[in-house]
Amino acid sequence: MLESGRKVVLERGYVGASVRDIVEAAGVPQGSFTNHFDSKEAFALEILELYFTDSRTMIRETLRDDSLLPLKRLRAYFDASIAAIENHDPKNGCLVGNFAAEASDHSEIIRKRLSEIYAELREAVAYCLKAAVKAGDLPKNFKVSEIADFIVTGLQGAFLVSKVERDLMCQRKTSRRRSSPPSWPDLTTARASRWSKS
Repeated sequence: MLESGRKVVLERGYVGASVRDIVEAAGVPQGSFTNHFDSKEAFALEILELYFTDSRTMIRETLRDDSLLPLKRLRAYFDASIAAIENHDPKNGCLVGNFAAEASDHSEIIRKRLSEIYAELREAVAYCLKAAVKAGDLPKNFKVSEIADFIVTGLQGAFLVSKVERDLMCQRKTSRRRSSPPSWPDLTTARASRWSKS
């Protein structure tokens, strides 16, 4: 039921997906839903955790993979994120971003969990950027936390745009700007000073 329900909520949104839609997609009676979940909110939290479990795997294999060069990890993370969205259909976007735009207005519990997820994403990106600083790929006074936040929010914004445009061109442009020197822009030149100066 969780996997079927995740697909329904991803396609129709938190508000648009009814319990009836979820049980019909899962092929189970409506009583099965109430037997397993106290509310639609509780169900939404479960599918959010299921979705983010996949994201954690992606993070472990890209941003936190110390066997890869730091900026290659970042590029791999962008590529994997885009591939994941393509797998679910660009018009459906990212469940985390969708919930942030929709469900956080209806549930304080979901809003708090989303905040924790975004903090975890920023921490993973920052981990990768710190490795790039240590390797000499970025200046020592590079604003790691600020740029990590910029990357996470920029990518999430690109996912939302893809829902409107029905393609991933925006994400591809975003990933090229942020992960491929010199077009990120060239972080080894003086242009990086606007991000590294206090």
